[in-house]
Amino acid sequence: MVRIKSTLDAFALYKSWLALQKERQQKIDKKEHWLNMLKSDVELEQESNFSLKIIRAKAIKILPHYIAKVEEIHKQNITNGNVNKHKKSKNNNYILFDILFKAYDQAKNPLNRCAIAYLLKNNCQVSEEEEDPNRYALRRSKKVREIERLKEQLQSRIPSGRDLTGEDWLQSLLVATNNVPETENQVKIWQKHLLQNPSSIPFPVQFTSNEDLIWSRNEKGRICVSFSGKEFNNHIFEIYCDNKQIYWFQRFLEDQSIKRNKDQHSSSLFTLRSGRLAWQDNKGNDLPWKIHRLTLYCSVDTRLWTIEGTQEFRQEKVDEITQKLANMEKKENLNQHQQIYIKRLNSTLTRINTAYPRPNQNLYQGKTSILIGVSLGLEKPATIAIVDCSTNKVLAYRSVKQLLGDNYKLLNRQRQQQQRNSHERHKAQKSNTQIKLSELELGKHIDNLLAQAIITLAKNYQAGSIVLPTMKNVRESIQSEIEARAVKKCPNYKEGQQQYAKQYRQSIHRWSYNRLIECIQSQAAKANISREQGPQPIRDSPQEKARDLVIAAYHFRQNKS
Repeated sequence: MVRIKSTLDAFALYKSWLALQKERQQKIDKKEHWLNMLKSDVELEQESNFSLKIIRAKAIKILPHYIAKVEEIHKQNITNGNVNKHKKSKNNNYILFDILFKAYDQAKNPLNRCAIAYLLKNNCQVSEEEEDPNRYALRRSKKVREIERLKEQLQSRIPSGRDLTGEDWLQSLLVATNNVPETENQVKIWQKHLLQNPSSIPFPVQFTSNEDLIWSRNEKGRICVSFSGKEFNNHIFEIYCDNKQIYWFQRFLEDQSIKRNKDQHSSSLFTLRSGRLAWQDNKGNDLPWKIHRLTLYCSVDTRLWTIEGTQEFRQEKVDEITQKLANMEKKENLNQHQQIYIKRLNSTLTRINTAYPRPNQNLYQGKTSILIGVSLGLEKPATIAIVDCSTNKVLAYRSVKQLLGDNYKLLNRQRQQQQRNSHERHKAQKSNTQIKLSELELGKHIDNLLAQAIITLAKNYQAGSIVLPTMKNVRESIQSEIEARAVKKCPNYKEGQQQYAKQYRQSIHRWSYNRLIECIQSQAAKANISREQGPQPIRDSPQEKARDLVIAAYHFRQNKS
């Protein structure tokens, strides 16, 4: 069963790749702009031809002028109803940063430019402490490495499909055995192709509509599923799952049976949202369809399990459909497809008021001003800050050790297992043998413990939302920090830098941050706690990063409202 990608799939693939390239270029421009502005105190003195004392005095003099501009913007927001005047917060710092950046670009006087650069470098403040040259060098080196990595990614090849037949691998082997590499980069490219293990497993099949999956019971009483489409007409699959999952499939069958029999309900309120059919790779020497296992992944909206959650979801859906109908009414000379679309929307709007039988369960109600921020880092996988944004007060901090409690020993065990497996993989690579070792199950268990602890904290403090960092910045920040440390430790010695970076990675907790975030999101959805995401700050301690993540998310929410 192989899914053939259509022209639209290829178009979507290239569209996303181009959007990613554009985003990388924008990041490079912003980081280079910041790097051009970032100068040491000695460099600022040389550029302005004034002492640091005079630069500080100038910064103290001009800072109130820019703060006044921030106050003016804040008052305008109050007038427009964007900000509650009783909730004036640290979010003004973000506005101040934007104003100072624009002022730096427009400033012509060297002293003014240096004073503004001094303020930006010191978090919009005037510091009386002497600058630490080592800390400044690490900060700058990290930013340089971030730009270099982004430029390397910008030169990446265009996307291509998977090599299901292994022809690309054989072609790479033929080229590598008959030619001598001209550059080190060419060696890396050949090595990359040859070390890839071509997969013979087809692409998964996505079912974006919850009515594409057809549920039934067979003569044995077991729940079965079939799929819409000519390719699947003759295939009915029995469901095998754990007892803790079977009630979901019973609900899928119940929802579809009620709609099919009464024809008064809408599939918009199905607990099932979408499905994905994929092959699970297994070992063996038999035919592929006898070795591999066919797995069905289902996504659900946990709100649709209860009456209260269904009412909340229904209201959101009604608002969405009403807005779509209003937009369609503004158009003139609708074609046949648009008229059918309007008819379908009206039908959904009528049927969505007929409720499915659901159990009662009071929904969790948190305070919208109390948020929990989760920062991710090198040595500490997760750090928590609980902030009351109405008063800008940090209610509590929690480290990984505090979150796990007596289970903290599992984290050390996982770290030791990682190091041991890494050593075994290295030995296997030297002896040219294959070995498969994993810390996956223990890592998943720790992720669940961390997620449960965070949800418990959210309920104890009546938090209305959990703010998680976007992975784009986290991965890049962590990798750049490691490489910056390596450059500082072994300057002008590339092999030493690589060795130091490798040893440093082995000495800290390597973590699947995506897996941890997904686990937290899943647990929060079950508890009906909303989730938000934002870029994690690059500097400061893990506690400060978590706090600033919350403040940025709250500021974004206010501006959006």
